[in-house]
Amino acid sequence: MGPGTLVHVGDKKVKEPILTLIEYNEEYLEVHVNQDIDIIKNLEFAEDRKIWINVDGLHQTELIESLGEVFGVHPLVLEDILNTTQRPKTESYEDYIYVTIRTLFYERLENAVDSDQISIILGNNFILSFQEMRTDLFKKISQRMERPAGNIRKKGVDYLTYSLIDSIVDNYYLLLEDIGEEIERLEDELIKEPDPATLQSIHELKREMIILRRSLWPLRETIASLQRDESGLIKESTGIYLRDLYDHSIQVIEAVETYREMLSGMLDLYISTVSNRMNEVMKLLTIIATIFIPLTFIAGIYGMNFDYMPELKWEWGYPAVMIFMTTISVIMLYYFKKKTWL
Repeated sequence: MGPGTLVHVGDKKVKEPILTLIEYNEEYLEVHVNQDIDIIKNLEFAEDRKIWINVDGLHQTELIESLGEVFGVHPLVLEDILNTTQRPKTESYEDYIYVTIRTLFYERLENAVDSDQISIILGNNFILSFQEMRTDLFKKISQRMERPAGNIRKKGVDYLTYSLIDSIVDNYYLLLEDIGEEIERLEDELIKEPDPATLQSIHELKREMIILRRSLWPLRETIASLQRDESGLIKESTGIYLRDLYDHSIQVIEAVETYREMLSGMLDLYISTVSNRMNEVMKLLTIIATIFIPLTFIAGIYGMNFDYMPELKWEWGYPAVMIFMTTISVIMLYYFKKKTWL
């Protein structure tokens, strides 16, 4: 297929796409859920109103293509939106900015990190956002929009773009908190009683951290590209917020690197713990074997089948040998304990 061919690449995560249209300014707010694309084509947007269209579900390529025609989005951008394997990036075009970023969720039961792609198109007076499935990620932003005095209603769509990305980055902190709790649990298992299942959990979590790092590492450059944008779509007042968002992205990346180092250290700790347990077992077996060496020697001597041995015909020979063997065992146990070998 040629460049710009629209094909959905990824899983179908919703039955039917949900299209939400929000028109707003400081005095006006109107929300249309499951808005028909034909109505949007014929809708005349007021110049003093800002538009936010959110699409949950990407498998209907006709819907994405129609939105691209309405807002003049290049087919290559639409192709990237439908290909849900994109790495985070920012691309500037003549009339809009395209941003793709990944939102991450930690599945505690499966000990795995799941990710969804979110694409954002920032235009002169509109913003388009595309999600693979419907989530509560932008719910708080919708609630903030209901307050006329809030910054989202007062400021432009560039501030709304910042708010959407900030919501995604904030969700990373929740993800890292869940992963941190899992790492603490694994550390407790390592100290108390590690087993092969613990080792498997560490390997799985370490593999997920690699996926997490691959999704988050480009985030810093994505936000930095928005700060450096010269298209005029991002105002200087919003640049202050983007700098703060850039700092948050660095904190998230540093936390991921810290967790990766902790997991590597936990693998070493597991090997050391298992080796120490094996050493304790070997020490105990060695002590037992050492105690039985003289006892076996004595039993071997009196087990020889010679006719003329001094103690064989002695009435108290057996009790004397048993007492002697017991005395040797007690003396050796006392010596080992005094040396803290036991």
